Amino acid sequence: MNLFSDSKKWRLLPEHAIPASFLITILVGALLLMLPVASADGSGTSFLTALFTATTSVCVTGLVVVDTYAHWSFFGQLIILILIQIGGLGMIAVASTILMLTGKKFSLADRMLLRDAFNLNTNSRLLFFLVRVLKGTILIEGIGALLYAVEFIPRFGIARGLWISVFNSVSAFCNAGMDIIGPSSLTDYRGNPLVMGVTMALIILGGIGFVVWFDVEEKTREGIQKRFSPEQIVGRLSEHTKLVLSFTAALLLGGAAFFLLTEYHNPGTIGTMDLGGKMVNSLFESVTLRTAGFATFSQENLTGPSCMIAYIMMFIGGSPVGTAGGIKTVTAFLLIMNVRSYVHHQDKNVVFHHQVSEDAMRKASAVAFVGLCAVFGLTFLLLTVNPVPMEDALFEVASACGTVGLSRGLTASLGTAGRYVIILAMYLGRIGPISLVAFFSRHKGDQSAMRYSEGTFYVG
Repeated sequence: MNLFSDSKKWRLLPEHAIPASFLITILVGALLLMLPVASADGSGTSFLTALFTATTSVCVTGLVVVDTYAHWSFFGQLIILILIQIGGLGMIAVASTILMLTGKKFSLADRMLLRDAFNLNTNSRLLFFLVRVLKGTILIEGIGALLYAVEFIPRFGIARGLWISVFNSVSAFCNAGMDIIGPSSLTDYRGNPLVMGVTMALIILGGIGFVVWFDVEEKTREGIQKRFSPEQIVGRLSEHTKLVLSFTAALLLGGAAFFLLTEYHNPGTIGTMDLGGKMVNSLFESVTLRTAGFATFSQENLTGPSCMIAYIMMFIGGSPVGTAGGIKTVTAFLLIMNVRSYVHHQDKNVVFHHQVSEDAMRKASAVAFVGLCAVFGLTFLLLTVNPVPMEDALFEVASACGTVGLSRGLTASLGTAGRYVIILAMYLGRIGPISLVAFFSRHKGDQSAMRYSEGTFYVG
């Protein structure tokens, strides 16, 4: 697994290895999906369709050009499920697991690569962290599958019901948004509290990040042992955990309230539901827009204001060191803090009594700026090669770049060039934040370069 070379002529760094690992996985997955045995009718699948499906699976997006439940055989669905799991954890983490299971030693380069794949700040206890991630993933996906089985086995039978339960659990936890239930995602289950609740829980758990899991687990266990009060346990959580949980809650509840308000009388979405159904489905929409991609109503029927909020939520996405996409919650919060500190003439950004480093602030600005450039640039490209309504094109690209998977009915109707644009958007959306963080965390160039006098620049 040592992707680093001692040769000065050839040296693959993490910011190159991580995108390469996703690209190789996508290509291998596409070749497997092209096999006749992967399609339901045994006739095989075109390269573009297979490539699109492999990309949406590995990038845990969920946009599809053919129905997952109908076009693919069990073998094809199994390949998709494996690709989703690899995409959710990351190819580097999967390769590290294989290396660990075979008993081979990790070099320093391997540890650095794993560290950057998880976007961590230290090489300490990396393998211990990896093992905890794997155990936690298996446990949560297993519990999710068992809970789904309560609903799906009576409806579809033991074999198919269990398979649907496993597929949906992995897809929801990895924030992939793909399902094999039928052509309308979770529309038939929008009044089912079990399916809705389990799906939202899996999406949120996958999206808040592994670091948050472990911090909450450790502080809770320690607090119970030492008989701390709930307030004391919360107070001992790390500043990162507090920020992720509080900002995530604000986004989810704020988004749910907004959708309830703007869609309340819309018969195409939640207008015909009772008050309880409207509230639950508004919350589900807010959760699924955080890079999950499941739907309980058609996104084509969203009002204009709802689409605007959807763009923002898809762009922000989930939290760092998790399965979700987007620029991440912490990045968005730091951007807000930067504006606040400037308006109030503060030279420091303090969150939960801890100062945010200048490097973190610059990193947040860089990730957000490049993310915006990608969304607008790819939207322009999509409109150029595949003329469609502006609202639909922006929704499609924002969904692809944020690895969300929701669509306003545009995906399947895209032409060849349009599909390649969305493939590129999904790929950049999955590897972009990871690679950008790895890139900007490395200090390149001569740090002792000459100093320049300050110039006068008029801003704003």
